[in-house]
Amino acid sequence: MPEPLLLIPGLMCTAALFEPQVKAFSDERQIVVADHGGAHDMHTIAGQILAEAPDRFALAGLSMGVYLALEIMSIAPDRVTRLALLDGKARPDTADELAARKALLNMADEGRYLNITYDILLSRLVAAGRSLEPGLRDTIIQMATDTGVTVFRRQMAAIINRRSYLAGLPAISCPTLVLTGKLDVITPPECAREMAGQIPHARLELVTGCGHLSALEAPDAVNAAMTTWLET
Repeated sequence: MPEPLLLIPGLMCTAALFEPQVKAFSDERQIVVADHGGAHDMHTIAGQILAEAPDRFALAGLSMGVYLALEIMSIAPDRVTRLALLDGKARPDTADELAARKALLNMADEGRYLNITYDILLSRLVAAGRSLEPGLRDTIIQMATDTGVTVFRRQMAAIINRRSYLAGLPAISCPTLVLTGKLDVITPPECAREMAGQIPHARLELVTGCGHLSALEAPDAVNAAMTTWLET
């Protein structure tokens, strides 16, 4: 049987983010969706994920999951057979990005946690005009609801305090897929190009008509890219 596939969701996302990939690949391999809300820093969360993970596995992360995937690569690269980085970046946040994250934390502190999704994130997580599609909208809102404010605060603290992963990219030697939506406004295509340009032999995929939550928004394209990656 092929190696297991470990999936790490993004901020305020649950296993529902990867439901299309679980359906596509679970007949042929074990699928594990990581719990990434148990601590306030990337290193500890990555250690918790590794403690529950199979001995060796293919690893895919989206958004916050990219930070954790790169943290895992710095801790236990020998356990990762192949790597997929979806809609993420390796560099630290800019001052404006940090200010925006802290503003979201302030909203949560003011008792407006779900307004973060309704008022701000829905229009940014998917391609323009798609946030009103019932399937996408309902799933995004339910994931935020299921995540809850306590886990959100932990995740945001880990993101804000994360280190740069740029220096470690050239050391990645396993087959690597770097994929993002062409319409991703949170981690735009230039972030993917930067990572792919630094990782030896990485394959870059840009998905047309797709925003930040590519695994959910463009499952056919993502599954096709991941199929090639898993067979490399």
